[in-house]
Amino acid sequence: MGFREIPVENLTFGMFVAKLDRPWTETPFVFQGFVLKSERQFSTLKQYCKHVFVDPEREDRVDVGKVTAADIAKVRGNTVYREVSSVEVELPRAQKAYTNTTVLVNELSRVVETGSSLDSSRSKQAAVQITDSVVRNPDAMALLTRLQEKSGASLSRAVEVSVMMTIFGRFLQLPQERLEILGMLGLLQDVGKLKLPSELAARGPANAEEIALYQAHVGHSVRILSDTPGIPAELPGLASLHHERFDGSGYPRGLKGTAIAFPGLIAGIVDAFDTLTAPKPLGDNLTPSNALSIIYKGRGTLFHPALVEQFIQCVGVFPVGSVVELNSGEVAIVTGQNMVRRMQPRIMVVKDAQGNPLAPYKMLDLMKEPKVRPDEPYRILRTLEYDSVKIDPRELYL
Repeated sequence: MGFREIPVENLTFGMFVAKLDRPWTETPFVFQGFVLKSERQFSTLKQYCKHVFVDPEREDRVDVGKVTAADIAKVRGNTVYREVSSVEVELPRAQKAYTNTTVLVNELSRVVETGSSLDSSRSKQAAVQITDSVVRNPDAMALLTRLQEKSGASLSRAVEVSVMMTIFGRFLQLPQERLEILGMLGLLQDVGKLKLPSELAARGPANAEEIALYQAHVGHSVRILSDTPGIPAELPGLASLHHERFDGSGYPRGLKGTAIAFPGLIAGIVDAFDTLTAPKPLGDNLTPSNALSIIYKGRGTLFHPALVEQFIQCVGVFPVGSVVELNSGEVAIVTGQNMVRRMQPRIMVVKDAQGNPLAPYKMLDLMKEPKVRPDEPYRILRTLEYDSVKIDPRELYL
């Protein structure tokens, strides 16, 4: 197989650059041929070359997305959060914040249709309420959003994305004011979908023409937020980033690597995860574990590698709100993470082995190794689709 000519902008990490469009001696590169592994290499190529020749047989994908302790340190802050409220105590406050935010999101459609400005103060208040609840106990809000009835309508996922971005920011130990920005971003970054034809917004694009029209929602979001008085100055620009990808393959501008602002890198991962687990037609309705596997495969190419590893740590093997099947045959919902033993979360058993609803629900902490039988502790066999169990969040812990 011979060399393949490729524009520098289309290079991805792991490709072997075998030849340039100019002599090697006219560039700073010491070696005549190398595996593209860093942003510095990419920036230098962009400065000196318009296209290069790659050798497909010498690609090295093993190190793509390899993450070191130093890489992790660069994406983490130093704000230490402690859970000051149990899930049981926090859940009513989380419910209030969720309800208020849902009302706001539902009003967005009317506001955009009439050409009115968004209420920036209410948007900020909603983000603050979500952040305050997440800071006190992230599991309560995560559980609440996962148990809500899912919909394919425009912006129906906005609250869930906002909550997940805030939880991820807390896990990264970012300052609380940055958590609030992430919360607002999650709520408003897709507001431009309200400018799309309703059918297209509900089902997603089906052909090339519709893809272009659908992708225009990003520009609509930026314009709407830019015209909103009182909105944080950085928010319109950040709203343009959640479909950009680490290797430059995203849209609308094809930004690459660190050219994507940090909140945009976070938003891209969270939005992708939410889409993968969302119901059809806009989502793939995957289990959390399958969705995380896809995200992990995109580390270093589609997504920032260190952030991917941190996101998987944050979400856990069994995310809060996951529906799981136990070795007893019972079905349970994950209600809380055990950070020390991620395979042994706290769960609420909601169906017996015959599939009958339990009343009252049975609460178990798998880290304490409760027994199915005298010689066998409870364990999780597999995760199920989120919509395989219908639970009204208001019934929890009553």
